[in-house]
Amino acid sequence: MRRARPDELPALARLAAATFPLACPPGSTEQDQQAFVAAHLSTERFDEYLADPRREVLVATDGTRLLGYTMTVAGEPDDADVRAAIRLRPTVELSKCYVDAAAHGTGVSRALMSAVLQRAAATGAAGVWLGVNQLNARAQAFYRRSGFDVVGTKHFQVGGRLEDDFVLERPLP
Repeated sequence: MRRARPDELPALARLAAATFPLACPPGSTEQDQQAFVAAHLSTERFDEYLADPRREVLVATDGTRLLGYTMTVAGEPDDADVRAAIRLRPTVELSKCYVDAAAHGTGVSRALMSAVLQRAAATGAAGVWLGVNQLNARAQAFYRRSGFDVVGTKHFQVGGRLEDDFVLERPLP
């Protein structure tokens, strides 16, 4: 696990485009998914993310290719529903946590999560929160195993669809 590098932006955008649809609910369309990818997961957007001092993008690699990535955002959430739901401050958002389908079940997700939690704790954060689609049972199970609990709900825009997410939070040591 390490910070993403600027020379990896095209590979990171490709990985994001391949993995984002895996987390989408069954009713979301390819058109809505692609609109989200274009707006939020492009090479240009990842370049902005790497330059943002509040954000940290970590990658998991096998030495030749990216297997997964996370993005955290430090600070108070912008979303009013999230601000009302979370209990721990200061906080870090786990904004993105995606692993290539071929690497599912290999421990990459656990290693990324461990790195995120360690790094968030090192900043002095009291907790980490995230949003997960209410129909994404696989991700919810992973987050529960990682110590997260449902503390509220929020909406998440994917293309033309407004999705319902659970807000999950976990304390840091």
